Amino acid sequence: MREVVLDTETTGLDPLAGHRVVEIGCIELVNMVATGRSLQLYLNPEMPMPAGAQEVHGLTDEFLADKPLFADKVEEFIEFLGDAQLVIHNAQFDLGFLNAELARTGRAKLTNDYVDTVSLARRKFPGQRASLDALCDRFSIDNAKRTKHGALLDSELLAEVYLELSGGRQRDLGLAPEMAATGLSGMLAVKRPVRPARPHVASAAELAAHAEFLKKVSDPIWLKE
Repeated sequence: MREVVLDTETTGLDPLAGHRVVEIGCIELVNMVATGRSLQLYLNPEMPMPAGAQEVHGLTDEFLADKPLFADKVEEFIEFLGDAQLVIHNAQFDLGFLNAELARTGRAKLTNDYVDTVSLARRKFPGQRASLDALCDRFSIDNAKRTKHGALLDSELLAEVYLELSGGRQRDLGLAPEMAATGLSGMLAVKRPVRPARPHVASAAELAAHAEFLKKVSDPIWLKE
């Protein structure tokens, strides 16, 4: 099964208020294993970056000034997603922004199935914190590089969190690196010694003992017509 772990960074909290997407990060998974394919897009939001949003992700007006518009990258983005199931932390936030950007370019809304890892975490750990940082701490995932929010880095961390929420390394018996390297989808060739088949033919002594036993059976049904 192909899935895409996805995250965005934005200029604010509400796409209906005109806030825009400034970064998209995607990681491809196949059968719960990262394939090495990813997509990172920095986008010019066509508006000044509010100080509060810049404090969250560190993306400045100067950095984004020469970046492409969403309309310039929309086909690349849609092609990367394909029909994959999406894995998103707080999915309604990211989907709301992405669908608003798609609407600006005259494209239809995303119809991909998706997994919201916030909801998944809350079902698994009711009453516990479900932020990405909290889940990294819970599963001992190294997030030391996350001094600022970043869409691609957060997608990489979320991919690890998603694996743990879905059953952890036991799901693939800890063989994910080998599976990714060999391109196998969930199955590995295992070399086992070839053992000769066990003999099943009765010995002469066993046949004689069986014949003697049958003599003791009265009126056997196998002799009846």
